Amino acid sequence: MALKILIVEDESNIAQLLQLYLEKEGYQTTIAPDGGKALTLFDEFQPHLVLLDIMLPVMDGWAVCKRIRERNKTPIIMMTAKGETMDKVNGLEMGADDYIVKPFEMKEVLARIHAVLRRFDTGEVEEKKLSFDKLVINMDSYELLVDGKRVDTPPKEMELLFHLASSPNRVFTRNQLLDEVWGFDYFGDSRTVDVHIKRLREKLENVSPKWSLKTVWGVGYKFELLG
Repeated sequence: MALKILIVEDESNIAQLLQLYLEKEGYQTTIAPDGGKALTLFDEFQPHLVLLDIMLPVMDGWAVCKRIRERNKTPIIMMTAKGETMDKVNGLEMGADDYIVKPFEMKEVLARIHAVLRRFDTGEVEEKKLSFDKLVINMDSYELLVDGKRVDTPPKEMELLFHLASSPNRVFTRNQLLDEVWGFDYFGDSRTVDVHIKRLREKLENVSPKWSLKTVWGVGYKFELLG
């Protein structure tokens, strides 16, 4: 069965070019010309991946990404003419899995789609659940349980915490985390990692004396097990 990709793009020439190349690669596609139609088609088409432009009529890409992430973890690749660092940070914090700046080469688009789908498929097959004192990180259901209570946590925060906790006491640099959690080369500063760590700390501070989310100054971060 062909994998399905929803193309959300209001410039018809770009949308049709993407559709042409993707269908040539064996994907099944459909096009949404605005943000409102994107959400309708997302429910109807049930894609395996969304290519999402940011500057859209009706509802912009940020809002579409947020609405999808509220109910689903389908991979999202953002597309935009904006290349500033903060646009990338915003996209990643909203839960996007990758980010492509226009104008782009079709080879790059295809490579990123393949990489994101491969990562997602691997993550779906493996059971992903870690348990510590008063902490359960369940990536199968994307649930975080802190002291027995479910805590609403965005997908990227979950993935970051799981990645750190999967290798207790190992120190990761910010660049390693960007590469291994976000899964692509990130150009610009690494403040997005700091932002996610800060938000995780707000949820996890002083929950248990047996583990801690630690900053290793001048290096990066680690999930530390304490005796």
